Amino acid sequence: MMNSISLIGNLVNNPQTYGENNNVVKFMVAVQRPFKDKQTGEYESDFVPCIAFSKTAEIISNNFNKGNKIGITGRWQSGKFEKDGQTIYTNDCVVENVTFVESKSKQQNNQSNQSFNAKQPVSQDDNPFENTDISESELPF
Repeated sequence: MMNSISLIGNLVNNPQTYGENNNVVKFMVAVQRPFKDKQTGEYESDFVPCIAFSKTAEIISNNFNKGNKIGITGRWQSGKFEKDGQTIYTNDCVVENVTFVESKSKQQNNQSNQSFNAKQPVSQDDNPFENTDISESELPF
């Protein structure tokens, strides 16, 4: 069986740290759908709750803030707990690996920008390999 998730999106909020040594972090990622809504003509987004532990949590809490683009891989986990006599069901992406998707300067620009619109289309101008001059002899394969 396989339980694997790969997402690229923007942080909806600043990561919140928990645990004895702040070794758990929770955050929400807005992931833009690849198609537009037929009625509005706008892109919609899905909002995915995420949780990370240990070193991965430390990396996320130290390097990412609201609005930053992030790449994550992990697994889907469901759970439940009791609160005030009610059973609460949860679904989270448990982050196992994190990827820096944008440069540090773009992250800093996003931090200074107060508005965050999850419905903005993904820019095609962020390809770091677009203008790379590499000859065939430099390729490792």
